[in-house]
Amino acid sequence: MSNNNSSSHHKNFFWSRPIPGTLDHYCIYLALPTFLIALGIILAALMLARLLVLLDLLASDNSPLSTFLGLLADLVPHYLGLAIPAALCVAVFSSVRQMSINNEIDALLSSGISLLRYSRPYILSGIVVSISCIILYGYIQPYARYDFRAAYFYASHAGWVPNIQSHTIVKPSDNLVMVVDQATDHGTHLSGVFIRQKTFNEKKKPIEHIIIAKTGTFYTADNRSKIQLNLYNGQNLTLTSNGKNNITDFTQAEKQLKQEGKKVIFRNRGDDERELTIVELYQRLRHPTNFVDVSTGKIKILDIKAEFHFRLVRALSILCIPLLATGLAIIKKRKKRNWGAPLIAAVTLVTYDHIQQLGSELVASGHHSALIALWLPLFLFFILCCAILRFKSGSLGLSFNFLLKRPASLIGK
Repeated sequence: MSNNNSSSHHKNFFWSRPIPGTLDHYCIYLALPTFLIALGIILAALMLARLLVLLDLLASDNSPLSTFLGLLADLVPHYLGLAIPAALCVAVFSSVRQMSINNEIDALLSSGISLLRYSRPYILSGIVVSISCIILYGYIQPYARYDFRAAYFYASHAGWVPNIQSHTIVKPSDNLVMVVDQATDHGTHLSGVFIRQKTFNEKKKPIEHIIIAKTGTFYTADNRSKIQLNLYNGQNLTLTSNGKNNITDFTQAEKQLKQEGKKVIFRNRGDDERELTIVELYQRLRHPTNFVDVSTGKIKILDIKAEFHFRLVRALSILCIPLLATGLAIIKKRKKRNWGAPLIAAVTLVTYDHIQQLGSELVASGHHSALIALWLPLFLFFILCCAILRFKSGSLGLSFNFLLKRPASLIGK
């Protein structure tokens, strides 16, 4: 009778003390610093290549630093979604490996604490991270992706900087020609400025402006579609078709030069399903006729379905990472190092990530349903992680022995 009570108590020991205790605090204390350090390193490594591309683009357009910082901030949520699972795996693996090397796990098991109970703080941390990633994948990333695309569009297309050099004719538009005697500081400071511009009055009659100035400077306007040109100490000659010409002297004048022939308004959010929040994706699934691909005219129901299930599966997959990392990090007695375990963990996570992406493409192409292409691999991955943890705890071996001995006993009878 007492054995049954003890077995029942051991079975429910994972949930018997919901309030975190000393063991939970100690495990989190070991894993949290490693998680933050790994998150920063992985995030920086992932963003490095994209940062170099942005710097090259913005430097060629003489864009301000605020544009670069805005693009950088919009990139963080995307790469954060990739770095969080990897950092969680590194943190759990390193903390468990450290306790295993110091024989602390053996002491816990000898005192009657099961490996599942020991893994509870990591499992609960995985639940918290998974919920956070649902918010990240479902709400933050869609808005950040659209903001990045819009800012990148204006930085690379709408924004422009004329290549002004000394004694070189610059023609920003069909109705404007500009020549300078000398251009310094990458063409932003000018001297000996000559501008000839053609405009039209209310009666559609042409008016010609000839502007000369001793010095001038220009910079990109806030909307990235115009150049603000400041002229100092010059004259403006206005020639009209009716012969009423006049000359105006000025000490300082401002002029905006607009480049023609370019689209300066970015599209609305939602043309790409990855820019939709998870709630908006669910609404499109319920009302598929309201969301049509502008380029093809076809309803993008399969793309929406693939994106919706992919985000959910990707966030729920984080629940398996603490189980996998804990099982692979435990070292057997008399074996101080196991260099193959980190490689196995990395290969397993990378392979599973590619399976997720392949499943999403299969759903989007209509070859398989989301249940088979996305949710079934998640279920198998969860079973694999649980099996690895049970194998390291020894309970899986006992289960196999029981399954083998039970048929043998029945045959003997």
